[in-house]
Amino acid sequence: MGQFLLKLAIFAPPMLMAVTFHEVSHGVAAAALGDPTARLAGRLTLNPFKHLDPVGLLVFVITQMIGWAKPVPVDSRYFRNPRSGMVIVSIAGPAANFLLAGVSALALGGLEAAFHAWRDPFWQANLLTPLLYMCVASVQVNLSLGVFNLLPIPPLDGGHILLGLLPKRLAYELALRERWGFIAVLLLAMSGVLGRILSPVVTYLYNLLI
Repeated sequence: MGQFLLKLAIFAPPMLMAVTFHEVSHGVAAAALGDPTARLAGRLTLNPFKHLDPVGLLVFVITQMIGWAKPVPVDSRYFRNPRSGMVIVSIAGPAANFLLAGVSALALGGLEAAFHAWRDPFWQANLLTPLLYMCVASVQVNLSLGVFNLLPIPPLDGGHILLGLLPKRLAYELALRERWGFIAVLLLAMSGVLGRILSPVVTYLYNLLI
């Protein structure tokens, strides 16, 4: 139990940052395309408590790999081209996670150099080591969220990207089944199947960065 809580304490800050930046990026992209909905709803904030979703948080605690936040509200009627606008907005979230993974990998390199240069055992054990573990966790979490959200299943971002690329008739048929997509994703996450699907891709990208 102690090891589980320690791992959760290391992964929790990167996870909160990952889902927060993910959702804010959706809102910023929508705002850049003319949609003020997220801003008016107070969702263009880096306060993670404005974005937390209880189910998504529970899935993270169980899987220690993926989770999600409350979707930022977006109104595609504000976009000059609603379909392409939604594709851009959908891409923004995973792109933010991949960017954070890259920044975390760079920070990890800097901390490793500081660890070897700063030989005070107290600071190594109580400051640098926890930060090193958090940077590693941040790379893992952000890569996992980025890849997870690109799965072509509505309501995930990959599903919305697919809706924007498919012919309108097929996109309409798929959109009607979006609620079942959420149930499918939840069952895959709870059963561990989703982790087995994502792990090889995440591991490959992790090895590229670190």
